[in-house]
Amino acid sequence: MLLPRHVLGRLAALPEIERIHLVVSAGASQVLRHELGAERTGAEDLVAAAGLAGGAREKVRVHRDNELDAPIASGSYRLTGTLVLPCSAGTLGALATGSARTLIHRAGAVALKERWPLVLGFRETPYSLVHVENMRRLLYAGAVLLPPVPAFYIGGEDLGRFLDHYTLRILDHCGLSQPGDPGLRWGGGS
Repeated sequence: MLLPRHVLGRLAALPEIERIHLVVSAGASQVLRHELGAERTGAEDLVAAAGLAGGAREKVRVHRDNELDAPIASGSYRLTGTLVLPCSAGTLGALATGSARTLIHRAGAVALKERWPLVLGFRETPYSLVHVENMRRLLYAGAVLLPPVPAFYIGGEDLGRFLDHYTLRILDHCGLSQPGDPGLRWGGGS
């Protein structure tokens, strides 16, 4: 959960972000249990692992994945964008078919129908034809597929540079700006 933890920390640090709605699926909870320790299994633990405190922590509202009456399940609750990170093959398939069994699926479906940015950090490799077809359907529907693939052109061997670059790309697709290292963009542009 290194990548979601990093992105959450960067989002919470942005002054223009007023609220972050965080949902951790059952599968992600299992990964958290493995990566952060047996007693840690939920969204609150991801927030703690991101090191959020004070005002940054207060921006995060945690929802259960079965909380289908959460504000983010409705198009009348305006969002800047929806990020699914990591996006599993199951979630990709649910979004491609319009299935909304969970809050994550419903929030993604709302983003598509409202034409808000929906950024999917699809993490599976190699791709099967089913994955490719689901990605195709979601691209036609308006989603952005942004797999966590290293941008080798930024140079360096530091994992933090990759995480910063990936976060920058996510923010770009949600229409948010982030000051940072000009070396994270091709040719050093801002």
